[in-house]
Amino acid sequence: MKVVTWNCNGALRKKFHVLEIFDADIYVIQECEDPSKTNDEKFLEWADRYLWRGDSKNKGIGVFVKKNLSLEKLDWSDLYEGKSVKHFLPCRINSDFNLLAIWTHRNNSPTTGYIGQLWKYLKINQHLFNKSLLVGDFNSNKIWDKRRRVGNHTDVVNELEKIGIRSLYHEYYKEEQGEETRPTFFLHRKKEKSYHIDYIFGSQEFERTLQGFEIGEMDYWLEWSDHLPVICNF
Repeated sequence: MKVVTWNCNGALRKKFHVLEIFDADIYVIQECEDPSKTNDEKFLEWADRYLWRGDSKNKGIGVFVKKNLSLEKLDWSDLYEGKSVKHFLPCRINSDFNLLAIWTHRNNSPTTGYIGQLWKYLKINQHLFNKSLLVGDFNSNKIWDKRRRVGNHTDVVNELEKIGIRSLYHEYYKEEQGEETRPTFFLHRKKEKSYHIDYIFGSQEFERTLQGFEIGEMDYWLEWSDHLPVICNF
């Protein structure tokens, strides 16, 4: 099984064809439009089996799977102390495992935007994370941790570790959080402003069956987005 996550930087209907080189079973795409709101027939054919959510028809998060896979949306809560956190799209694949698609958002929060949103989501739902993949754009790295703030990147990594879920990049390449040598994001597409902020975390079942982990080639993918695709093989 191959899983790919990519923040496409909008207009997926004009870019989906570049993903065909992966022939992935599952794509988790951030900043993509709602396929149901487009008239592009080729895009609709590609997005034959999908789930999507977002704040507007032009920008959200989508999960796209091959026709031989079943895809079911899960009814997990995104309310933390009465306020929605975003963006999280939980689903069930082949009645076999859970996949949580992630695109963290500032969500008008001065203290718990981005990774803090995931920390809140974990507090609500982590008891449901049995045989699970957490996949997407976390907009976060340990290098941005702030002291005395609960819900930073390290807090999230530690919370997931408690339930046996780890970053598969770090397991595969034997690197530490905050010391990644392979970036996934280039601010304003500038090579000198590179960061690692896209992740695939998995429970022990996925860690045991991990066969390969890749990040897309920089020079090619920066023509399409400020993020590089992250590819995982099981």
